Amino acid sequence: MRPSQYVYEKAKTLWQDCCHHPFVEEMAHGTLEKDKFRFYMIQDALYLNSYAKVFAWGMIKSQTEADIRAFATLLQSALEEESENHHAYLAQLQLTPEILASASPSLTTESYTSYMLKVASEEGPAEIAAAVLACSWSYAIIGSYAASFPGGLADPIFAHWIQTYISEAYQATNDATIALFDRLASHYCQTQLEHLSQIVENCSRYEWLFWEMAWKKEM
Repeated sequence: MRPSQYVYEKAKTLWQDCCHHPFVEEMAHGTLEKDKFRFYMIQDALYLNSYAKVFAWGMIKSQTEADIRAFATLLQSALEEESENHHAYLAQLQLTPEILASASPSLTTESYTSYMLKVASEEGPAEIAAAVLACSWSYAIIGSYAASFPGGLADPIFAHWIQTYISEAYQATNDATIALFDRLASHYCQTQLEHLSQIVENCSRYEWLFWEMAWKKEM
């Protein structure tokens, strides 16, 4: 069993819980209040700033050129693909660059990003890959789930979000993240795999809390 298969079996129930969270369900059906989505997008933009830094830590701690390049490519994808996704909402949701720059992270956003950055600063490349895996993989699953309903795809705002995460470009980036994780953890023993799995599970719980935070608009 590949390391990614091992952590998937541990985290898949948590990712399914994310799919069935009311925020995701209503977005998939096109009934989510736009104000909640706007709140989510602001917090997601703040989250992505730290998410990108985790990949940068991966570059710093990598020992081979191949791994440095892999983290660098994923960092570029996170910055370019995600930034493009967010910029598409600026006019529709009245999210100006000034609003995003002055926004404050919610307690959940702060806690989640602090956890990822702690893993990145204190542990190795495989653990860093584990810290970003939950977000990357769960969004691929959530995007596919949301795309199975016509309501969200009928709404221009939600449709753009859904199409971003079912796109070939995003799926390729997620596949590359999984492949990097497998390569970095290929020599890990059972105890080390359990630790990686715990990191993925922790981040997956934070993913659910992020949807909950956006649903309730909790700061």
